[in-house]
Amino acid sequence: MRVLEATLREIAERFAPAALASSLQAESMVIIDAIARLRLPIGVFIIDTGRLHADTLALIPRIRLRYGVQVEVYHPQAEAVANYVQFYGRDALYSSVELRRKCCEIRKVEPLARALAGKRAWITGQRREHASSRAELPEHEFDAVHGLEKFNPLAAWSDVAVWDYIRSHDVPYNRLYDQGYRSIGCAPCTRAVLPGEDHRAGRWWWEEGEAKECGLHVTADGRLARRKAAA
Repeated sequence: MRVLEATLREIAERFAPAALASSLQAESMVIIDAIARLRLPIGVFIIDTGRLHADTLALIPRIRLRYGVQVEVYHPQAEAVANYVQFYGRDALYSSVELRRKCCEIRKVEPLARALAGKRAWITGQRREHASSRAELPEHEFDAVHGLEKFNPLAAWSDVAVWDYIRSHDVPYNRLYDQGYRSIGCAPCTRAVLPGEDHRAGRWWWEEGEAKECGLHVTADGRLARRKAAA
C-alpha cells in the first residue's frame, strides 16, 4: 500500500495533469480510494460505452457521495454507434472477432483518446494476474499510441491483496462480484465465471484463444499489426 501511495504522489507531482482511467472494477476502486485519502489532484474518468451493467453505473454516484470525487464520463460518438448498429446489428459483436473489436473501437478506444487529450499521464488498474497477455506488465511505461506516460501501479498486486484492501478500507465495489463475476466489462461481453476458471474467462467467452483485449491496452506494435491486418 505504501508503494501505491508513493507512486500516486509522484504522478501527481511530476506528471500533472494526470487521470485514472477507471473501469469501476475492484482495482480502480482501490486507486480511487487512495487518491481520495491522499487528496491528490488526479482526475478520474470512465468510459460509458452505452452497454455497461446497471450495477457498474451505480458506482458513480456512490463514488461522488463517499469521496467527493467528480467522475468525468465519456461516451462514444452517437453517429458512429448508430452506423454500426444500422450496418451490422446491435449484437454483431458475437458474429466475429473483427466486428467485436470494431464495436470496442467505437465504444471504448475512440472515447479514450478524447479523455486522454491534454494529459501527461494516465493510470490504469491492470494487473499481471489478469491474463497471460499481461504477465510482463510494467508498473510504468510510455504509451506511444497516445504519447504520454502510463502507470499500472497495481501490476504486481494479487487478487487477495486487492480484496484485502477493499475490506480493510471499506471501499465500495461492484455488486456483480458477489454474483460470481471476476472481470467486468460491457454487459453483453461479460458473464460470471465458475470456480477454478481463469480471471478473464467471463470476457468474450465465445471467442477462442487466451489474449482477449478490447484495444484500450495494446502496444504500439500490436496496434500497428492490427491496422496492417485490416488493410
